[in-house]
Amino acid sequence: MVCCATTFYFSINLAGRILFQLIVAGSGVVARAFVQAYRQALTNASKSGVAQETIQNSIRKAGMTEKEARLILGVSDGSSFEEILKKYNALFENNHKNGSFYIQSKVQRAKELLEKVYQENGQGKSG
Repeated sequence: MVCCATTFYFSINLAGRILFQLIVAGSGVVARAFVQAYRQALTNASKSGVAQETIQNSIRKAGMTEKEARLILGVSDGSSFEEILKKYNALFENNHKNGSFYIQSKVQRAKELLEKVYQENGQGKSG
C-alpha cells in the first residue's frame, strides 16, 4: 500500500510540475506575442500619423492653461516676454541644481505655452 501511495504522490507531483512548466512557457509565448503586436501597432500608427495625433490630443486635454502657466512662472498678464524669460531662466536653473525634474518640466511647459501665446498675439503684450 505504501508503494502505491508513493507512486501516486510522485505521479501527481510530476504532473503538477509539468503543468506548471507548461503554464510558464505558455505565458512567456503569449507575453512575447503581445509585446511584438504592440510594437507593430506603434510602428503602424506612427507611419499613419495616428500616434502623433493621439499625443497632441492628450497634450491638449491634459495641457496647462495660460493662467496656470503664469502662476508657475510668477508673472502677471501685463508682463513682458523678457520678464517671462528672466523668471523662466531663474526657476529652471534653481530646479536644475536641486534636481527637481518635475518642477523643471512644469516650468519648461509654462514657458512654451506663454511663448506660443505671445507669438500668436504678435508679442504685443508688454508691461
